[in-house]
Amino acid sequence: MVKLIEKAMAAVRKYTVVDMGFFKFLMVTFGILLGVYFTETILNIIWLVWIIFIVSAVWMTLKIFSYMK
Repeated sequence: MVKLIEKAMAAVRKYTVVDMGFFKFLMVTFGILLGVYFTETILNIIWLVWIIFIVSAVWMTLKIFSYMK
């Protein structure tokens, strides 16, 4: 399993900006599809989704500022 992860990470390091853009677009559209098909289920745990979003946004913001030093 570790070898598989190492190979995947090596492949990701070769991604261009366009590749990363398509990957992000893929993830967003997958999230939209999940939201459409599981609307009622997601509405029951929307508070958890908001918490995950806020924690992720704060973490990424701090990470970006730490890289700017």
